Amino acid sequence: MRTTNTGIRLHAPAPGWSITADVVVVGSGVAGLTAALRCEAAGLRTVVVTKARLDDGSTRWAQGGIAAALGEGDTPEQHLDDTLVAGAGLCDEDAVRLLVTEGPDAVRRLIETGARFDESSEGGLELTREGGHHRRRIAHAGGDATGAEISRALVEAVSEAMPSGTRARGLRTIENALVLDLLTDADGRTAGVTLHVMGEGQHDGVGAVHAPAVVLATGGMGQVFSATTNPSVSTGDGVALALRAGAEVSDLEFVQFHPTVLFLGPDAEGQQPLVSEAVRGEGAHLVDADGTRFMVGQHELAELAPRDIVAKGIMRRMQEQGAEHMYLDARHFGADMWEHRFPTILAACRANGIDPVTEPVPVAPAAHYASGGVRTDSHGRTTVPGLYACGEVACTGVHGANRLASNSLLEGLVYAERIAADIVASHAENGLHARVPQPVPYREKPEHPLLEPDARFAIQRIMSEGAGVLRSAASLAAAAAALDQLRTAARDALDENGKTAEPGVDTWESTNLLCVARVLVAAARLREETRGCHWREDHADRDDTHWRRHIVVRLNPDRTLALRTTDTPDFPPTVPRTLDLARAGGTPTHRPERLPQEQ
Repeated sequence: MRTTNTGIRLHAPAPGWSITADVVVVGSGVAGLTAALRCEAAGLRTVVVTKARLDDGSTRWAQGGIAAALGEGDTPEQHLDDTLVAGAGLCDEDAVRLLVTEGPDAVRRLIETGARFDESSEGGLELTREGGHHRRRIAHAGGDATGAEISRALVEAVSEAMPSGTRARGLRTIENALVLDLLTDADGRTAGVTLHVMGEGQHDGVGAVHAPAVVLATGGMGQVFSATTNPSVSTGDGVALALRAGAEVSDLEFVQFHPTVLFLGPDAEGQQPLVSEAVRGEGAHLVDADGTRFMVGQHELAELAPRDIVAKGIMRRMQEQGAEHMYLDARHFGADMWEHRFPTILAACRANGIDPVTEPVPVAPAAHYASGGVRTDSHGRTTVPGLYACGEVACTGVHGANRLASNSLLEGLVYAERIAADIVASHAENGLHARVPQPVPYREKPEHPLLEPDARFAIQRIMSEGAGVLRSAASLAAAAAALDQLRTAARDALDENGKTAEPGVDTWESTNLLCVARVLVAAARLREETRGCHWREDHADRDDTHWRRHIVVRLNPDRTLALRTTDTPDFPPTVPRTLDLARAGGTPTHRPERLPQEQ
């Protein structure tokens, strides 16, 4: 099945400059940089576009670690079992098996790239345990600075791959650049991206990278909520771009709220300090104001239950007691353990007037990780030919209804390698030749409106109130109506006077946030059950008969949403590679897969 471009674009100036490449990677976290390094190593002209600096994405904020069956007695099968349980019946088992089987070697290759993980006194990797895992299988670095170390190693490797006086080819980077839209050719195939460089890059203003393969690795969309662990750049740009390009997205209703985020007050907004799952993995207890461990008896793993269960346990206790937060008690660790095992968290707590060595840490759930995203197959291919996605922006089927702790870095690593291998194979089979993009004219009167910058805060309030940890038909209907009012007001203003908000980073981000918020709310309204990190107060039970399936969403040309459900927890195929190669004049490598019936 092949999806054509919907023709929807953000209102922006026409590109004033362009460069060409074999592949452009959008994003500079573990997924993006791994894909870029593998493509460059194979001799492909590779460009990395990133919204801030190379090391400013979500990866460097990851505290806990990366999960893989690396310890004695652990096996990929055990890792698979824990992942399937956490995913609450919606994982694609083949995708999970691929992840846990290829994961250990992918981590070893990351170490070969230069990442230095903490070692035990015996010299092997020091492994810890987190929520949902029955084994100690989490590799970490710098105590609680795993993401920062992985980012450091990959950025350093990218720097070494940059062109020099003796290299005719290499890896190019464009920093401080917001990607706008996908470029396509006359057949609807990927031909690159448009982007806006924010004044500090090699080029200023709107330009284009022409490439027959585009890899989205833009991270998450946590900024759609008022309080999140995500950095300010996580505004759902990749998902919104993919939707406008005609790609399918899935599982956006499953937003994981991390149970233990440092509580800074009821009005705290923006990025909040995370208190890693690993703190509970090392023996910290969740308690209420009276010191009672309320998770004991709710799950066999108590505080180490999957994140959705812990978040719900905290919210229930808060409701029962009329409290704004609970506490994480790790005073028994002592100062030495806090300083050496969790230095980043210790510093964040003390910076906010809390000393976890001597007092319990106030915590509450906050938006953390999008389990859904742009729908892909096992090679990271989306439903738009030539467009790939990996990392948090993608929905591979690995996470199901709830991500298992520390599987995210592993997913980004494994699927980035698979994407690079697929792109390299296509190049070798002559399926990766340059394509002439359709022209991108600048229209005096835009076809679609942009939202004003302050709409961002309105969207965040709407989503936090109506589509947060606790949801109901009433709250979601109110959220949908409020979001539609924002959209309608912008549309009416455009229709009446031909004007819209001035094109710019703030207005593009607000418009992207509205796009992903509408999809999230629509899917959450449709899924009338409680499953994983989707909690419907009016449908408190899990309903496998009707809802053990995925919700898939596309954007219609008029920006209305088209929703459908799959028949099973396994995703149907995306674009059969046979058709890609046949249209490109290449040689098919396997027969096209038959699409199952969908409703």
